[in-house]
Amino acid sequence: MILVTGGAGFIGGNFVLDWLAGPAEAAESVINLDKLTYAGNLENLASLQGNPRHVFVQGDIGDSALVARLLAEHRPRAVINFAAESHVDRSIHGAEDFIQTNIVGTFRLLEAVRAHWTALPADEKSAFRFLHVSTDEVYGSLAPDAPAFTETHGFEPNSPYSASKAASDHLVRAWHHTHGLPVLTTNCSNNYGPLHFPEKLIPLMIVNALAGKPLPVYGDGMQVRDWLYVKDHCSAIRRVLEGGRLGETYNVGGWNEKPNLEIVHTVCALLDELRPRSDGQPYASQISYVKDRPGHDRRYAIDARKIERELGWKPAETFESGIRKTVQWYLDHPDWVANVQSGSYRQWVQTQYEAPVSA
Repeated sequence: MILVTGGAGFIGGNFVLDWLAGPAEAAESVINLDKLTYAGNLENLASLQGNPRHVFVQGDIGDSALVARLLAEHRPRAVINFAAESHVDRSIHGAEDFIQTNIVGTFRLLEAVRAHWTALPADEKSAFRFLHVSTDEVYGSLAPDAPAFTETHGFEPNSPYSASKAASDHLVRAWHHTHGLPVLTTNCSNNYGPLHFPEKLIPLMIVNALAGKPLPVYGDGMQVRDWLYVKDHCSAIRRVLEGGRLGETYNVGGWNEKPNLEIVHTVCALLDELRPRSDGQPYASQISYVKDRPGHDRRYAIDARKIERELGWKPAETFESGIRKTVQWYLDHPDWVANVQSGSYRQWVQTQYEAPVSA
């Protein structure tokens, strides 16, 4: 059995679904702890309803008593920590939730796990793992011609979100070196794919395009990111959990550096093909440029050679195959899209992208 935190969110939900997708006799059970904030969605896990190998618990990783009880009752062999506030824009407008969840929550989770791990019998203790899922944003921003981030790149976070994740990474490292806790850390590039809450770039473009709304692009749209299909990320986490060296960090990337504007045009072209506008106009005509956000990092890029060299992992999807699957998933799941677009979500988008500065 494993304990997954944040398993009703985008990446965590995909991980839980993938973990339980295999034959019943081969897949370990999952205890899924999620606070169900705005981005946590039980509808993501609807296919697991009634599955005895999935136990969902609504709760906070900062609730030490709850985490201790779950560890004592279920005795998982591993904890995989996805739980985090993760949206840069939201961290700019309200950082406190990021401090509480990503820093204080991670600290309390580590302490509960350490207490549990310390008391385990020797064989269970040696087999136990704590895997912390983090982001490439902790490394800061890269110049256009700079080499990609490696695991030894210094931390230079530039947003409240990335600063809070950097702090959590440091805590995980410290609990390994100080207390011996058997930890693993992964730092991933930008994920995309099914179940992505439509405040992030790709799902926002799909949802707005289909609704006939403007497609807001920050600044000149030339911010570069490395794009990783979420199911590839899930397979990387499984591989690190299985064979990663204790105390080590593994960068997980898709080898797909692309500027945001290219991503938007790619999404528009796929929608032109798969769901053309009734008036025959291209979706790209809906693109509008909005004022850039404060401290917007210009470029991220992941050097994922370590995980390939040590663990034999590399992504299975190209960007072309992954983005097509993603757009098709949103077209095939209009009810999911409609259900996550609550009043608070619509208010958030209106606040964030008030008006285009130019067409």
